[in-house]
Amino acid sequence: MIAIIIASSTPYAGRTFLALSLAKKLKEMDYDIGYIKPLGSVPVKAGKAVHDADAIFAKEVLGLAEPLEIISPFVLDYENQARLFAGELKDVRKQVLAAFQSLKKKDFVIVSGANDLFEGSLAGLDALSLADDMKAYILYVEPWRGDVSADAVYGSSKLFGDRFCGAVLNKVPEAAVNHVKQDVKPFLQKKGISLFGAFPKDKFLESVTVRQLAEILNGKLQCCDDKLDEHVEHFLVGAMDVDSALTYFRKTPNKAVITGAHRSDIQLAAMETSTKCIIITGGLQTNDVVLGKAKATGTPILSVPDDTFTTIDKIEMRVGKTSIREPRKVDRAKQILDMEFDMFGFLKKLKKV
Repeated sequence: MIAIIIASSTPYAGRTFLALSLAKKLKEMDYDIGYIKPLGSVPVKAGKAVHDADAIFAKEVLGLAEPLEIISPFVLDYENQARLFAGELKDVRKQVLAAFQSLKKKDFVIVSGANDLFEGSLAGLDALSLADDMKAYILYVEPWRGDVSADAVYGSSKLFGDRFCGAVLNKVPEAAVNHVKQDVKPFLQKKGISLFGAFPKDKFLESVTVRQLAEILNGKLQCCDDKLDEHVEHFLVGAMDVDSALTYFRKTPNKAVITGAHRSDIQLAAMETSTKCIIITGGLQTNDVVLGKAKATGTPILSVPDDTFTTIDKIEMRVGKTSIREPRKVDRAKQILDMEFDMFGFLKKLKKV
């Protein structure tokens, strides 16, 4: 068995994206795959037990035969956190390692890491402790934040030592891809670090559904509840004249348009182009003409209580930080991995080729 911990030093780096797509790829290559999330952080009740939402999704999307007690052996919910501080939470590490050991006949076990390198330290479930206990390799994923990301990769390699097998740079903007491949990758290689991929920033993976927007913005749906699972990739504010707005609207697909209730001209113009949702600010509703057009075109209209600037702030706080718990997003993640991940180099590093 080869255990691979997908780790990063920052939340929303793309750990689940990489863990699921790598597991799917290895399964496609006829390897027997196990999957475990030692430290759950999104508690969901499944039957009488509580398990992690990402682990439940992984079981479904990967077709795993193992019970959730193995895939999600421990969740740090509010109750367990209180027990931890009270000194009443014992044998968690043993429980997790026992679940891990039950997968020892697998060719690979993908271990989905926590939000950063130190989360779970109090329970002995941080990446550094687990790497030693599981004799696992670390595959580090770093979201591109400029050249400082090279520091993060190099620093992590020093921290994990021989357990560090390599890294992936994720969410690389198109303008930085050549720099990463031509400058950063060779530099890291000279430092003895394998960079297995530079994954481009992907609008679909960072998109939100209309349903998620309604939750984020506390919005009330005025029509088209059958379109709630449509994905929104771009956001435009409709505050200009109609002619100027149409120019931008036509250039921007799969968008949501944010505007005031009084701008029915903007709302009608938006529905002439690829618009997934119209967001009406100020807690107001649109008029019957716009509502009729929305129903005819299948364009959901959300009425949200905040002003335009507050609405934009709420959206920006969540863009790129939404869950990958959607089969279509996993399929897209797998496509990116197929194109950009050096699977031969990765397996060679693990002495599997």
